[in-house]
Amino acid sequence: MNATLITSDTLTKPAPSPDKFAPIARPKKAKLPDRLFSDRTYLIGSENAFRIGPQIRELELQGHKVIKCNLGEPDFPLARHIADEIKRQIDLDLTHYCDPQGILPLREAIARIVARTRKIDISPERVVVFPGGKPPIGLTQQTYCNPGDEVIYPSPGFPIYESFTGYVGAKPVPLHLREEAEFSFSGRDLAPLISDRTRVIILNFPSNPTGGVATREQLADIADVIREKAPPQVRIYSDEIYEDILFDGNHHHSIASVPGMAERTIIVGGVSKSFAWTGGRVGWAVFPTTEEAAVFKNLNINYFSCIPAYNQMGAAVALESPLSAVEIARMCDAFRERRDMMVAGLNAIPGIRCRKPGGAFYLFPNIGGMCEKLGAIEAYKKLPVLDRDRSSPATLVQMFLLWRHQVATMDRRSFGSIGSEGQHYLRLSIATALDDLKIGLERIRSAASDVDGFQQFIQEGKHLC
Repeated sequence: MNATLITSDTLTKPAPSPDKFAPIARPKKAKLPDRLFSDRTYLIGSENAFRIGPQIRELELQGHKVIKCNLGEPDFPLARHIADEIKRQIDLDLTHYCDPQGILPLREAIARIVARTRKIDISPERVVVFPGGKPPIGLTQQTYCNPGDEVIYPSPGFPIYESFTGYVGAKPVPLHLREEAEFSFSGRDLAPLISDRTRVIILNFPSNPTGGVATREQLADIADVIREKAPPQVRIYSDEIYEDILFDGNHHHSIASVPGMAERTIIVGGVSKSFAWTGGRVGWAVFPTTEEAAVFKNLNINYFSCIPAYNQMGAAVALESPLSAVEIARMCDAFRERRDMMVAGLNAIPGIRCRKPGGAFYLFPNIGGMCEKLGAIEAYKKLPVLDRDRSSPATLVQMFLLWRHQVATMDRRSFGSIGSEGQHYLRLSIATALDDLKIGLERIRSAASDVDGFQQFIQEGKHLC
């Protein structure tokens, strides 16, 4: 069948006969940009502890034993009483969709624990359960920040804090932690960073990567500055995932316990560190209001639907069983022994100095002298510009330790790259068996004086960043 072209002219002019049709001119398609991904995709960072995993596997396939001090994953099995509960719930067929906010038994357990330990009023309606402690970092920035709003976060700090700022269009405002101040900070340090565009202030105690622990007085000082300078809608994101990993009589304190701060604070925790259950992917946040919790429940619906209910029941048992305290104490004793051995050993290596952390399971040694002795600072200066932008002297040492001495560590810029220039540190996770750490320590000692090996590594030009 022949079709008649209908235009505005056909309303006043007779249509031409079919044999007089000229070819129809079709509009030219606009040329698509030569890219596959959206602009925002290029603005998100990563967590380098996972990025070097394939490199570790490559070395292992070559027959090398790699001492893995890169991942913050306790090397303990999941406690039997928790594992048994998970299996019991699977046998009961608790394997289907559940409440996207988190099942009520777990939210009730979280509310009880947080209320008791922080001495504040908490209701289960203010608790939202997530697949691990990471998702609320990005979701918080996405929810409270418009483009151009500011996020204050510790640096060095967990890399995902900085990673998400550009992705959501927020402005990153790093709060630089100094070694001479024990990698901590006061209200005086925070005050000049707060502006009328501040929307989120991130705290992390005990901290990753430095192991810093906050005192009650320190948090009160920080709270005074926030109350005085921060707009009322600012939210404090208190990442307390390492709250149970403490040494030397230290106690965990939350800024939410400071009078007037519970109304501003999002308290975040999870099962990964305290219970050696990184694969369980159960984390949570306690929000200042039920309205805010409802918003995050809706985000869960959009992103995740729900978190496996059998794991949530396991998390409830983990939080409230008296057996858990015994397991946590056993882990902390092991971490303390490893910490003491590694700190003493690192401080005995010329060119390295390492403070003793009060919590978490990381060491953050200064390797400035090692960088200088090996020639890493000069080697970095000679790198092509593009390589310098994603590297540092500590990065070169990190890669040298991995590829020549088979010790996996993390460099300073992996924990916040903005303003990290000239800071020569590594992070070593001590969530690794003591015997392996002893081997790793001897390899680091050997690497610290392996000037010729380092220069050969640089000249080869492989795996430099």
